[in-house]
Amino acid sequence: MSSPQSGMLRPRVILPFIITGTIWGSTWLVITGQIADVPAAWSVFYRFALATPALFLVAALMKRRLRLTRPEHLLAAVVGIFQFSGNFLFVYHAELYVTSGIVAMMFGLLMVPNALFARVFLGEKVKGGFVLGSAIAIIGVSFLLIHEWRANPEAGVIGGNVVLGIVLAMLGILAASIANVVQANPTGRAVPMVSLLAWAMLYGTLADLGFAWLTAGPPPVPSAPSYWAGIVYLALIGSVVTFPLHYNLVREIGAGRTAYNSILTISVAMLLSTLFEDYRWTWLTGGGMVLAVVGMVLALTARRQKAVQVQQSASLRH
Repeated sequence: MSSPQSGMLRPRVILPFIITGTIWGSTWLVITGQIADVPAAWSVFYRFALATPALFLVAALMKRRLRLTRPEHLLAAVVGIFQFSGNFLFVYHAELYVTSGIVAMMFGLLMVPNALFARVFLGEKVKGGFVLGSAIAIIGVSFLLIHEWRANPEAGVIGGNVVLGIVLAMLGILAASIANVVQANPTGRAVPMVSLLAWAMLYGTLADLGFAWLTAGPPPVPSAPSYWAGIVYLALIGSVVTFPLHYNLVREIGAGRTAYNSILTISVAMLLSTLFEDYRWTWLTGGGMVLAVVGMVLALTARRQKAVQVQQSASLRH
């Protein structure tokens, strides 16, 4: 019998693991090109307007049922509004003020509100190792945020850019966590995941359309080919191609070990931020990165129930 470690090294496991981690790590940087000259809300809408029909097609090709009951549609609407509207709208706007790698690192803390909400609403217990690991990760991320604050002293006041970016990222984390815990109820577990995601994305896209029109006016039509190339990448590669690979990994190696993919995602995001956003490393940021990664590993080792972990790891992908 092969050990868990040898199982991880099988091509059908390690290749999807590397592909999804690398792609999802890159999406954080690609988002920055979507918000430079186009309102962030419209970029969110364009992304999911393309991704939604593609995800429905994936569900159909996988022969998953697409007909949902009324309670299942209600659940999909709630998940869609929090995950594919609120979460992404907050993230896109956060990246206007904070570098993409920092936002990605902050999302590594998604496990914390996931655990709290799951404890309150699903009755799941939190292990001591999870609390310790989460505390270490929070300290590490705090070091990174302190550096960001110091690097932009003129924006480090209430209402300033860095503070606003941090607050928006935290709201995005909360929105994603609510969606994660809500989908883990019995109604959500009865729906094929791809089908639930497709319908949730549709409802979220409609919410994105309304928000964008109300806050940013009529839809702009960017002429830059690079903008639309980014939309295609985020929609098809970053959203549609990777999700089936991710959930196949969950079936192959379990939700617990699949969640370690978040470490690769964050590492890629920070590397790209260093290369393309001129992110500067110091003893504070280096120590913060080490503490954050070590804390996340400790927290992920204290495994919790699958339902929350599956979405916890998926929600790091933007």
